[in-house]
Amino acid sequence: MIYKKSIAAMLFIIFCVQVNSQSSLPRSTPEAEGVSSKNIIRFLDAANSSKTEFHSFMLLRHGKVVAEGWWNPYSADLKHTLYSTSKSFTATAIGFAVSEKLLSVNDKVVSFFPNDLPDTVNAFLSALTVKNVLSMSDGQEPDPTGMVVGRDSNWVKGFLSTPILHYPGTEFLYNSLGTYMLAAIVQKVTGQTVLDYLKPRLFEPLGIQGEDWETDARGINTGGWGLRLKTEDMAKFGQLFLQKGSWNGKQLLPVSWIEEATTAKILQDPDAPQSKRDSSDWLQGYCYQMWLCRNEAYRGDGAFGQYIIVLPKKDAVIAITAETPDMQEEINLVWKHILPGLQDEALPEDAAASLQLKEKLASLALPLPANANSSSLQKILKGKTFKLQPNEKNIQSISFKFDNDVCYATITDSAAHTFAFGAGKWMRSTTTMHGPNLVAGAKNNLNGLPAFITDGAYRWTEDKTLELTLRFTESPHTYTYICSFDGKKVAVNVKTSFYFGKGDINIPGEMTK
Repeated sequence: MIYKKSIAAMLFIIFCVQVNSQSSLPRSTPEAEGVSSKNIIRFLDAANSSKTEFHSFMLLRHGKVVAEGWWNPYSADLKHTLYSTSKSFTATAIGFAVSEKLLSVNDKVVSFFPNDLPDTVNAFLSALTVKNVLSMSDGQEPDPTGMVVGRDSNWVKGFLSTPILHYPGTEFLYNSLGTYMLAAIVQKVTGQTVLDYLKPRLFEPLGIQGEDWETDARGINTGGWGLRLKTEDMAKFGQLFLQKGSWNGKQLLPVSWIEEATTAKILQDPDAPQSKRDSSDWLQGYCYQMWLCRNEAYRGDGAFGQYIIVLPKKDAVIAITAETPDMQEEINLVWKHILPGLQDEALPEDAAASLQLKEKLASLALPLPANANSSSLQKILKGKTFKLQPNEKNIQSISFKFDNDVCYATITDSAAHTFAFGAGKWMRSTTTMHGPNLVAGAKNNLNGLPAFITDGAYRWTEDKTLELTLRFTESPHTYTYICSFDGKKVAVNVKTSFYFGKGDINIPGEMTK
């Protein structure tokens, strides 16, 4: 019996290894694939001193991972919000539907939604095609996303009723709601959400698991944002495009679609001077929900620095997750440090640089709140609740409990959410509380997703001021709560990371027990 159990256990382990090897990209060393370890080290050093808070980085060369790293508490097993990099996946769903002859890029958008049309369908709306939407030339100005998603429960109807001011196809005008319309079109012609439609066609063949995607109130994936994937999943997507739609010997997408989707359809600013174009990765031309870059590359691109960069001439893919106030600076680091390190031939082994790179990648970490210290208030605050005055965050109360080097804070909005904050260390929690989000005003925002992962750390900046750092680690963003105590009163200053020092909210409160 013991022998049989041992054999079964061995077979299970072998099965798990085989599954993992099938779902993971192959690994290699930088020099073996013609990449300089020293250049990657320079990139990481520059990243750590830049405006950008990097969360993850993965470099593929010749289809193999040669460098990968996550800035603790971010990690390889966590998903990360992609924001507008989601758009490239929505466009890919359109590509599959086109290849299955379910639609054409020349189909008129109005043809899919006869029951949601405005009373008057003018010539501009009537002319709008799927291709126009794919290439961000819908003609609506400004981008109607913010207005419609916060106001309407039927976003399709809201989009179609928004005036088109420029003839479709003539001007580049960014439009995230347009990408949502692509998701709605996919659902209309397939009977499935974009997420479900892509699972057997894209995610499963690439070994991508655990993906999720926000929906609107009617169950349509948001399309232009809301997809969450792991860093390696992002890299796989880029590699699929680099390989012209082929994966493990099978053609998942036609070569013709890959080429059509990654070549310029419209210029963002045709009148921009050459000097401006030469310094910008946002003026090289727009494809199908992808951007052309300098250096003969193209990319999926999401707010605050989520990138899938494909360099066909260099046979390389770079995936990055981050939070940055300067996306151009972030991508400039790639051009300055990584690009020159991509050589045509294998490089001689550099043992010293290779070891230094491994150590640097393994030690990547975001700074913890310094000077954790302790306070005479910790015993006094234990079990105490402070009721807060009405505020835009809808935080009704906050209470505290200290246990050794951990602060447990319960933040109550429509429900009570308890988080662990470590002194000089990150403590992980899960929560249903919504974190900072660029599209927080959308109806149904973040609903339908599983509980969110957070990492918390605390410090006393002085005896009466407690600072709680709460990272929503599957997103780019962080809340910081600075609680200043004065007897039975508290003032809670709430900082949202993507405001980069602006937009703080101050909430007064008073002890209730």
